Amino acid sequence: MNSSVSKSIRSQSFPLQVWAQLKASSWAWRVTIGYLFLMLILPISAMLAKAATVSPDKFWAIATSPVALSTYDVTFTTSFIAALINGLFGTLIAWTLVRYDFPLKRVIEASVDLPFALPTAVAGLTIATVYSKTGWVGSLVAPFGIQIAFSRLGVGVAMVFISLPFVVRTVQPVLQEINKDIEEAAWCLGASPWQTFWNVIFPPLFPSILTGVALGFSRAVGEYGSTVIVASNTPFKDLITPVLVFQRLEQFDVPGATVIGVVMLMISLVILFSINLLQAWGRRYDQ
Repeated sequence: MNSSVSKSIRSQSFPLQVWAQLKASSWAWRVTIGYLFLMLILPISAMLAKAATVSPDKFWAIATSPVALSTYDVTFTTSFIAALINGLFGTLIAWTLVRYDFPLKRVIEASVDLPFALPTAVAGLTIATVYSKTGWVGSLVAPFGIQIAFSRLGVGVAMVFISLPFVVRTVQPVLQEINKDIEEAAWCLGASPWQTFWNVIFPPLFPSILTGVALGFSRAVGEYGSTVIVASNTPFKDLITPVLVFQRLEQFDVPGATVIGVVMLMISLVILFSINLLQAWGRRYDQ
């Protein structure tokens, strides 16, 4: 009897303990929770609440319409390929910036951050100009029947451009912290440069590469300003999901735009959760 009474007292006092901890918490914690609620939780909740007003049958019909399925394929597949490309070349660029000294190194390093500062519309206009059939690069590949601008390939180029800094700036600090004495020890033991990189350098570098790829992928999925200019925005060809959402809003189809937005949110969360699992798997080298 005494134990049951004590359990009930503890269960009743638990909310009071939580409230006391909240009152005793620092102002930084309160500001953080309030800011996240206003800027993240509240907008997502509003979008989910708006999507909940659509009947399940209509929700499924909008989410799985042929045009929507085509935009999912263009958006997520192209973003994933762009992230993988940046994972390779972004790591190579970070390696070059950390391990080598060369003329104009500061200029090149500063140019890596250019996609952060450049408006995406300007980036799209620049890419469309350079890679069009009459552009500097597009004119070189046009005789071979390759069209870059105003095609799905142009969308991929734009996604690579805007997501490159995420990989470079994520991998670069980790490379700077790697002790070169470990590499020299591997060389003294007879390891080749490739064996040294694969067995000594790559394991601690792998989680940061995954993080950069995940950030770049997320950035590419939500890109609108550059892709809407460099693509022809033709359904079943190079129309991406963010542009489809905007087109639905232009048609005053707010429920349809909300449904597609929710689908994008769910797919992105699943993919990011999977990448986080891969990152946790990669951190086993830190133990």
